[in-house]
Amino acid sequence: MTLSRGRIASATSLFVLSAVLCPAAVPAAAAEPAAVAAPAAAAGPLAARVLPEPPGADQVRAELDRLTIEAPHSMSGYSRDRFPHWIKQYGECDTREVVLSRDGQGVTQDSACRAIEGTWTSLYDDKVIDTATKIDIDHIVPLANAWRSGADSWTTDKRKRFANDLDNPQLIAVSAASNRSKGDQSPDQWAPPSVDYWCTYSRAWTHIKSLYGLSITQPEKDKIIKMLDNCA
Repeated sequence: MTLSRGRIASATSLFVLSAVLCPAAVPAAAAEPAAVAAPAAAAGPLAARVLPEPPGADQVRAELDRLTIEAPHSMSGYSRDRFPHWIKQYGECDTREVVLSRDGQGVTQDSACRAIEGTWTSLYDDKVIDTATKIDIDHIVPLANAWRSGADSWTTDKRKRFANDLDNPQLIAVSAASNRSKGDQSPDQWAPPSVDYWCTYSRAWTHIKSLYGLSITQPEKDKIIKMLDNCA
């Protein structure tokens, strides 16, 4: 059941991002222009992106075993401003708009790259939403959780990379209700209401913590092990 859902999520995550800028301003790593028509309000080159898939369960279990287990760090000095986020990624398109376009279907953007039409399926709670303002971009590993597990000692540049990471499974468009219910909680405190998404969520959470060298608590690890059991 989980594998089937994973295939559906992968299939629906392919999108076309309209970047409102001249061709010379496009990052060198941008994908080749997709062979589809741009929305009427958009101009310039197109870049295709997909929601990054986390590694398989076996690799993630190995990563989980290598994570340092320790108590949460102090929240002293924490502020979301310590993680500069929603930076410009493609011309006028900031990180939020990139993810909205990537994770939605039939997304149309205006000349400022703001999503004005589209449909999004929130994989946390299986809700289908047709208004961009009702969508939040969630950090799989929340900024505050990252601070408590090692980001308190990072440079500002590293925190900025973490908060705007489009190359790894750290950002996802979900319903505002599910994102705000989650807050900055770890998997032992909050898990997606849709149990079908537990496999992907636990793999993404663990992989991000491994990539960025973040620590984990014992209850957090115990819950992730249980969630990984959903990876049939």
